[in-house]
Amino acid sequence: VQLQASGGGLAQAGGSLRLSCAASGRTVSSYVMGWFRQAPGKEREFVAAMIRSGGNTYYADSVKGRFTISRDNAKNTVYLQMNSLRPEDTAVYYCAAALPTFVIQAPNEYDYWGQGTLVTVSS
Repeated sequence: VQLQASGGGLAQAGGSLRLSCAASGRTVSSYVMGWFRQAPGKEREFVAAMIRSGGNTYYADSVKGRFTISRDNAKNTVYLQMNSLRPEDTAVYYCAAALPTFVIQAPNEYDYWGQGTLVTVSS
């Protein structure tokens, strides 16, 4: 599967952005779909994930209640709606796809990655 992330940009604190991850090759419902982010000088960290069966979602504590991961099977696209943005959300955001795994927070469990999209939140 090939992944193309988009939707990043500049937002003010308290604002919103929606990231998209368009997949080609196989349907997103075949995979665990995740969003990760990497800020300058920091390691890549888990943000959110949706498992393929049932669509259950999981979030990092730092984004819970503010971010929402969703999937549009008809468009073969996964989204990350980001509300109440904070300056500490500034990072390059990556979407990723994993074959079935229970370790959804570990980047090395994901087999396919998009190219990343930059989100900058100003205070």
